[in-house]
Amino acid sequence: MKKYKVGIVGATGMVGQRFITLLENHPWFDITVLAASARSAGKKYKDVGGKRWMMDQPFSEKTGEMVIMNATDDVEKIASMVDFVFCAVDMKKDEIKALEEEYARHECPVVSNNSAHRHTPDVPMVIPELNPEHIDIIPSQRKRLGTKRGFVAVKSNCSLQSYVPAIFPLNRFGVKDVLVCTYQAISGAGKNFDTWPEMIDNVIPYIGGEEEKSEIEPLKIYGKIEGDVIVPATEPHFTAQCIRVPVSNGHMGAVFVRFENKPSKEEILKIWQEFKGVPQELNLPSAPKQFLNYFTEDNLPQTKLQRDLEGGMAVSIGRLREDTQYDYKFVCLSHNTLRGAAGGAVLLAELLCAKGYMD
Repeated sequence: MKKYKVGIVGATGMVGQRFITLLENHPWFDITVLAASARSAGKKYKDVGGKRWMMDQPFSEKTGEMVIMNATDDVEKIASMVDFVFCAVDMKKDEIKALEEEYARHECPVVSNNSAHRHTPDVPMVIPELNPEHIDIIPSQRKRLGTKRGFVAVKSNCSLQSYVPAIFPLNRFGVKDVLVCTYQAISGAGKNFDTWPEMIDNVIPYIGGEEEKSEIEPLKIYGKIEGDVIVPATEPHFTAQCIRVPVSNGHMGAVFVRFENKPSKEEILKIWQEFKGVPQELNLPSAPKQFLNYFTEDNLPQTKLQRDLEGGMAVSIGRLREDTQYDYKFVCLSHNTLRGAAGGAVLLAELLCAKGYMD
């Protein structure tokens, strides 16, 4: 695989920082551009990102010496310097949509961590192990945008990546209804305990917009390409309650599922154990070897113990048991800034490269 020159748009935020840690030693991708707001543009990354750095591992000297470009004013120049960009900006939704399409129209593909384009009908929203075929909508999007190379592809909301991967391979039994309660880390809000001391010893039973995303976005993942758009599915029916908890990283979901044809517990466990997706078949660099991991101990998975499994790219599952109102209930866990955010976007970019969409 050739080396691709990549840019990180929104490089100073928490997800942008996570992109840096994942890409500095990536076998396929070479960080060529760091971009952020006008406030940071023109300064060396170490003089801006260094003050805001929230990752456990430090950035390299090479990254620290890079001069930050203007994410909005330097689009044409950035597009000429890279093969594609990762986008994780903090702007209004309409501004994000316009910015990402501007990069695309400058023939620069965009792999986005933002939510702005998740419901655009010809923009693929992909969890690579579940719906990789949705990238086949890209030619239709290019036709709309009038581009040859440029397009926008997005990853889904971070919280649903803990539980939808466990439900998706059970579709053969006719998943009808899903109830989920998510317990979400503070890094999902771009914060740590230093910047959000109010979260210490506290639980907040509301995360703005999160429940709507958790109920609606899975239906696009379940959807199908029809003509020039992705048509969302109408089932399963999802209902969600999302809670912010005093945890640094890792989103957990307590899941209840009802089936048309109830499987046995043994059948479910066998499916989870054997499930592999296209990233595993292609041996993509960021793909976990075992995507779904079931723990038999009653007190697992635990956020602190399992969130970093397989570099934070695996999903952990436990406590599968029958329920008195639904058919089954279980608990899921994933790392929200790795599998759920930057890592999921990097894996999507690897898939797009492997399938020729970045060439």
